[in-house]
Amino acid sequence: MQELPGATSVLFIRTVRSAGAQVQLSIEDVTKQYCRGVKALRSFTLELKPGVLGLLGPNGAGKTTLMSILATITRATGGRVLWNGADIARNPDALRSVLGYLPQDFGVYPNLSAVEFLEYLAAVKGLDAATARRRIDELLELVNLTEARKRPLGGFSGGMRQRVGIAQALLNDPELLIVDEPTAGLDPEERVRFRNLLSDLSGERIVILSTHIVSDVEATATDIALIAKGALVAHAAPEALLAQVEGKVWEWVIASSDLASAKQRYLISSTTRRSDGVHVRVLGDVPPDGAMSVAPNLEDAYLSCLSQHRAGAMAGQPV
Repeated sequence: MQELPGATSVLFIRTVRSAGAQVQLSIEDVTKQYCRGVKALRSFTLELKPGVLGLLGPNGAGKTTLMSILATITRATGGRVLWNGADIARNPDALRSVLGYLPQDFGVYPNLSAVEFLEYLAAVKGLDAATARRRIDELLELVNLTEARKRPLGGFSGGMRQRVGIAQALLNDPELLIVDEPTAGLDPEERVRFRNLLSDLSGERIVILSTHIVSDVEATATDIALIAKGALVAHAAPEALLAQVEGKVWEWVIASSDLASAKQRYLISSTTRRSDGVHVRVLGDVPPDGAMSVAPNLEDAYLSCLSQHRAGAMAGQPV
């Protein structure tokens, strides 16, 4: 796969608005309750300004429900969401006109080509024909699908379909871009390209990257929100989250036969097998005997926050 041409990136990015007030998204005490009392979101509050927010949490944490509410597809049971001060439940069109959304389960029309599919969605979004043609050409180059532009989508691989999904989310040059598990199905090189694209897009926009893949967030996010069981666990810059576990991460070399017992005794963020044994990253205030202090990474911080949240929930403390 070829690298993203610099000229194309500049051509696309320059369309971002440079004038006017800064965009703002306010999530105020949002709750979502489904049938039988199941709560997907619990009094979720978050204030967002331009940049990339990494929404990070385990599967089933409520990320997709939150994205669906922000994309005006689902209504919250309680609370409200404001886009530049306007309630999106009362006036969804104000947000929809500047929204780009890639849902987790993105469907296509298999008999349409990539160009035909994007032309159809451009018309749905209200783009005129000339603008649509220009945008589609730029976006297909941006996601490395120019050569496949006239092939039926039914013959695309999962990764290629995902790239079409990324392109459609960017058709209207959105001020709010929401992508839910966007790197699913992408190979490692495509994942790097997409991470770079998100970073380039973030200047005047709010970009929300919802994922359970810590490395995607680590590479792109200017801000991170951790969510578990529908509740906001932490919201901070990556540096602040890393600072919370500074001096609490240890590397410990043990025999393979000791790994099972170590997992029962310690909070372990990763294991790597090498010729001298298993290198284990342990999180805790006190190191195991023989362990060495190491610099924390975002996965360490993520697991530490989730562990503290679970411990507080088990103790009956407010979370």
